[in-house]
Amino acid sequence: MRNQTSGGRPPASRKRPALLWLLLPYVLFLGVLPLVNRLTPLVFGLPFLIFWMLLATLLTPLAVGLAFRGDLRRRRS
Repeated sequence: MRNQTSGGRPPASRKRPALLWLLLPYVLFLGVLPLVNRLTPLVFGLPFLIFWMLLATLLTPLAVGLAFRGDLRRRRS
């Protein structure tokens, strides 16, 4: 027997597509690491790998904020 709420819909904890934003930091830090592990294009005077890690670090709060915002919208509706 499945856990379902009234109306035949799955429980709210099962469908949370906004939380997919939380995969972005994982992909930025680990998923593309073999592709960006270079020293030779210098971006703003930094080796490309250091620039990429800085960019990924700055984008992480944005991804968390988008996931939070999407989760709040889902709760309100």
